[in-house]
Amino acid sequence: MRRLASVLAVAITLTAAAPLAAVAQSRSLDVEIDRVQRIQLRGAASSVIVANPAVADVTVVDASTLFITGRGFGSTELVVVDAIGRTLFQTVVNVTSPAAGHVRVWRGGQSVDMACGVSCAPSPRQTPDPDGAP
Repeated sequence: MRRLASVLAVAITLTAAAPLAAVAQSRSLDVEIDRVQRIQLRGAASSVIVANPAVADVTVVDASTLFITGRGFGSTELVVVDAIGRTLFQTVVNVTSPAAGHVRVWRGGQSVDMACGVSCAPSPRQTPDPDGAP
């Protein structure tokens, strides 16, 4: 009888966890450039894979806490797996412009990003030339 109860408890736990994993994997994550989003995992991560590190960076604080930093505009995929290769977390990370305190000034084909508070000043981030020139 105890064995049946244990098997049922495991089955209920696995069934309840499956929809949560699917929901976590189907949503995208929006991060503003030069900002950070905290991700709390439901298990211990063994490997963290970022498809394009020029778009997003990950800092692992401990086995279940990650911080995602928006490094460049665009989208990339983030996958976190445990020690035996099971996917703990998988999502698309979209790096976007800041909602406030940011202005892009265009002069001809050149742009300059400005960080704005009380006044605006050029941002330390250099916007790549659309023609690919350095």
